[in-house]
Amino acid sequence: MNSKLLFLGLLYFVQGMPYGLQSSLLPIFLRTSGLSLTKISLTKALYFPWVLKVLWAPLVDQVGTKKKWLLASMSGLSLTCLASATLSPATDFRAVAGALLAMNFLASVQDIAVDGVAVRLLSRREEVGYGNTAQVVGYKLGSVAAGGGLLALVDALGWGWLFTALACVYAAVVLCTWRNRQLDVPLSESPTREGRRRGDASNPWAVWRELLAVPSTTWTVVFVLVYKLGEQGAVSMFPLFLLDHHMTSAELGFWNSVVAMGFSIFGSSLGGLLLSKYSLRSLMRNAFVLRLVSMAFQTCLLGFHSQSVLVKGAAVLSLIAQHFLGGLITTLTFTTMMHCTQRAEERMQATHYSFLATLEVLGKLCFSALAGWVVDWAGFQTSFLFFLFLSAVATLHVWSAAEIGGQRK
Repeated sequence: MNSKLLFLGLLYFVQGMPYGLQSSLLPIFLRTSGLSLTKISLTKALYFPWVLKVLWAPLVDQVGTKKKWLLASMSGLSLTCLASATLSPATDFRAVAGALLAMNFLASVQDIAVDGVAVRLLSRREEVGYGNTAQVVGYKLGSVAAGGGLLALVDALGWGWLFTALACVYAAVVLCTWRNRQLDVPLSESPTREGRRRGDASNPWAVWRELLAVPSTTWTVVFVLVYKLGEQGAVSMFPLFLLDHHMTSAELGFWNSVVAMGFSIFGSSLGGLLLSKYSLRSLMRNAFVLRLVSMAFQTCLLGFHSQSVLVKGAAVLSLIAQHFLGGLITTLTFTTMMHCTQRAEERMQATHYSFLATLEVLGKLCFSALAGWVVDWAGFQTSFLFFLFLSAVATLHVWSAAEIGGQRK
């Protein structure tokens, strides 16, 4: 199992790098350039390929091998990074945005292939928790390396050299994937599967009917759409509140992009360990209640505008708590999604998981794109009360569930 987790973690690591560039480096760079919170939030539209990835998921699911898709997508990411090395965000912002959009598209294709590999490799139930820990932790480490790491080094090394280094990382992972022989084997063929696949191709609506017919899918769809709404608004806007009132960009880059993200990774790792000892349902309930308390504490801090060490310390503590609980809940959520997907037939598992993952991204993306506008319109304190309300709704949804991850009341 260790070799499986290491390989999956490596793939998810490079998959998280485009997100780190856009979530950690780009907002602070644009804010220091004087852009409004509304415009900064609208850059989240660059994540749009993740919302549409379910459209090309059946193609990745049924044509060729996962290995070929991984090699093609990561080779494209390496070439895109090389092209980005010749650009400057200050003078070529549109071109940089186009490159990041291409990276998100290629990363979404890679994600579909990796998810299909993960669902097949993690065959035993006890492996799923650890596998999703490798997924979340690997993704976040990639985000931290490309976000917090770039933010700390961009002034010293320059944009071009950093993107050249990213291109080399992708090229190295392409080599590792090419040498992995386990990925050469396609899904097992059978007359039933072939007949159903031809039917699906002639009637695409049949794919959606089959996806929704998988047990627990309806509850999971609602859950992944709403579980991050309040948290996403707080996590994206509170650092910018600190930038306006308490911290410099260097301090914020360290505490939010490095330290707090480190605790997020710790929370994600802890989630896998806890799943081996406790039920998913009880862990989910307790984690959501703790997140609600943490968000209430963070909302209270908005009334303090002093530069005192005590206020800064409380702000850092709230960042750490939010990221830790967010990491824990993310692992629990992706475990729930994978348990649901494993109830589907093998021929459609990657498509089913991509469908759930797309909705998970859609819930976060749509709200994070509007969070800045909400703050600009209503102010930080009123907006955070709204975020708190949304988080309470998600908590009630979890507590009222008759089944989570196959575990009933």
